[in-house]
Amino acid sequence: MALDVDRARAETRGLENQVHLNNAGAALMPAPVADRLRAFLTAEERFGGYETAAAEQAALENFYTAGARLLNARPDEIAFVENATRAWDMAFYALPLGPGDRVLTSHAEYGSNMIAYLHRARQTGAEVAVIPADDTGTLDLDALTGMIDDRVKLISISHVPTGGGLVNPAAEVGAIARAHGIPYLLDACQSAGQMPLDVAAIGCDFLSATGRKYLRGPRGTGLLYVARRWIERLDPPLLDQHAAELISATEYVVRDDARRFENWECFFAGKAALGLAIDYAMDWDLSAIWQRVRHLADRLRAGLADLPHVTVTDRGREHCGLVTFTHSRQSADAIKAAAAQAGFNVSVSSGSGSLIDFRARGLSAVTRASVHYYNTDDEVDRFTAFIGRIPS
Repeated sequence: MALDVDRARAETRGLENQVHLNNAGAALMPAPVADRLRAFLTAEERFGGYETAAAEQAALENFYTAGARLLNARPDEIAFVENATRAWDMAFYALPLGPGDRVLTSHAEYGSNMIAYLHRARQTGAEVAVIPADDTGTLDLDALTGMIDDRVKLISISHVPTGGGLVNPAAEVGAIARAHGIPYLLDACQSAGQMPLDVAAIGCDFLSATGRKYLRGPRGTGLLYVARRWIERLDPPLLDQHAAELISATEYVVRDDARRFENWECFFAGKAALGLAIDYAMDWDLSAIWQRVRHLADRLRAGLADLPHVTVTDRGREHCGLVTFTHSRQSADAIKAAAAQAGFNVSVSSGSGSLIDFRARGLSAVTRASVHYYNTDDEVDRFTAFIGRIPS
């Protein structure tokens, strides 16, 4: 299915005066989503927050239906959380770990996740082990299989690392986890919205995602999937009277769906808008979005690879919409600043986000240009030409 790029651009007001290549940071909201967010906030201003929430119950409940549709899950397996990191935390910190238990994670794991692993290791005596990469930079499935023993209590990986265009083999990891009865947590922060995700096919027990990146929702929104079979087996690290009910002075009962991982207070306008953003993405067809994103990213990588002084730093057997590179004469920060002056939005991915992987490759920071389906071949070519003109 070919995407109607003209329509996508017409419904993206932020494209009028800039080339937005920072979709892995925060994509531009489509007009229907931004208008929905604005209308909800206007209603809160005029009528009050509680009153607006009561009037907007259908839109708020739609988030769960939309999230389930996005992931091929059930609405009661979906929770709304304020961001992807906290969504991930709510699942990870609920899993029981003890002395000698092992967590296996990817070599290009996100920095916040690594901090959480080490934090719990200090608390519990558990251990963290990094799964090596193969010669392409992809998570090594044979190495993963060889690391599994009775002490492994969790496999937890980033589907798409923040510092490059690599796509890790999520479904293959899921098959290994299922074969050994090990719970599997997938950080889909960078993959949700740019490619189809099916939790049944992937085989993950938990998945976290953000609204602001490829799903084109507002900031301050995130999503957590917890498989039905796990919900009542996990004790959330935090509870309030939305996640649980106080039934006496000494007793409470935790709710029996994924909303046990939520807070009572949340970004209600963002929740309604994220539900609409998911519907909007699904109506475009994520398979078509994925095909176009890869086309644009491959075009950008090829163009950058032909430039003097530029090294494309993406690794892996499969690539996605994140394109990263270094310049032998200019720092990533200098390139970002110059690009902004020229009307191109890009970002810098530093070692803190991908410390283990970057140190192994001798990288400290890379420029990250991330495309989405509303970008064009012409924008990609103009950005490539701009990089080629950077003084050396």
